[in-house]
Amino acid sequence: MSVVRIPREQLSTADIMIDAVYEGHRRGNAGDDPLAPLLGVSNQGGFRHLGPREQPRLLVITSSMTEPDWPDSLDLETGLFTYYGDNRKPGRELHRTPRWGNQMLRDLFGRAHATPSQRDAVPPVLVFRTAGTYRDVRFLGLAVPGAAGLPATEELVAIWRHVVGQRFQNYKAVFTILNVPSLTRAWIEDIRNGAPITANAPSEWLAWIKSGQPTPLRSVPTLSHRTKEQQVPASAEDKRMLTAVYQAFRERPHEFEACAAALAEMLLLGIVSIDLTRLSRDGGRDAIGRFRIGSDVTAIGVEFALEAKCYDPQSSVGVRETSRLISRLRHRQFGILVTTSYVNAQAYKEIQEDNHPVLIISGNDITAILKRAGMRDTSAVENWLNAKFSGPAKRTGIKNASE
Repeated sequence: MSVVRIPREQLSTADIMIDAVYEGHRRGNAGDDPLAPLLGVSNQGGFRHLGPREQPRLLVITSSMTEPDWPDSLDLETGLFTYYGDNRKPGRELHRTPRWGNQMLRDLFGRAHATPSQRDAVPPVLVFRTAGTYRDVRFLGLAVPGAAGLPATEELVAIWRHVVGQRFQNYKAVFTILNVPSLTRAWIEDIRNGAPITANAPSEWLAWIKSGQPTPLRSVPTLSHRTKEQQVPASAEDKRMLTAVYQAFRERPHEFEACAAALAEMLLLGIVSIDLTRLSRDGGRDAIGRFRIGSDVTAIGVEFALEAKCYDPQSSVGVRETSRLISRLRHRQFGILVTTSYVNAQAYKEIQEDNHPVLIISGNDITAILKRAGMRDTSAVENWLNAKFSGPAKRTGIKNASE
């Protein structure tokens, strides 16, 4: 699929379009950065501003999206962008970072949840990610602080991390990418001149200023199934982390069921119960459980069945295995298939095309879950495995699947 690329010589006059790549120089130094000629911000840092930091006219977030310790991410289906602040090493107070990014995040979210007149002071936030070539960047969208339906107390959270025994805090921030396909050069110039609220401003952004309710850019994937490459880890460290999980259970694959259940709980926070079934009478299901939708008195519970497959990361799960799980799903149940490998194309297509309610947690998903839980490398994964699953599998809460 072709990608729109804007060459360096056109940056100062170009519009800003979703998923377009903006090219910098090829000289191999900081001056190659395209964001300075494109927007007027500095040429370094992941969190940049135009104007004084106490009241910036524009904020620009750039991310590689590849740091395992700080997994910035964009959910294309919901339009939510998760960003970690700039206090990423011990030795500093939360807000006293060299570029004052965390202080600006604090002020940004504070204004966003105030009155419309204070939201007027929230600058446009443009999100980019590195494109993988020199200092080129790809535009991900126009963002606003927070998300519809997410409590204000969860939109900007100070989290604790530790490195070599030293503890420190950093922010985890949630933004909404607005349903704005492009930003005109005229509006960019308005912003640079300190007057963002003009006729050139996107209507969705102006609506957020007035109401505080964002209209997210949601997109539905066109692929009906994930390829092998999308299901297995790409980086060398992620591959080692997955191999550690596989090696821990390859000689005792039934004991992987407890690990699979734990991974499902880490991914789906709405799971309120999960019970491993008896080995001799599992009815084709390695665990059964309940997933809660909603909260308090409005909540409802949905049953699910889980199947665990401890396979070599290069050996696929096929139609036979997926059909076994699907055939044993009861009325109004959904299925979860957890595997240290991947689901082959035919099996995945059948699940998608027949609309079977089965969630696939593949090898790549496993590493992502572990990293989100704070396990940054293979050593941390091995420590978790030894602490939680050492010795015979802990098959607690067993119940007869025939009941």
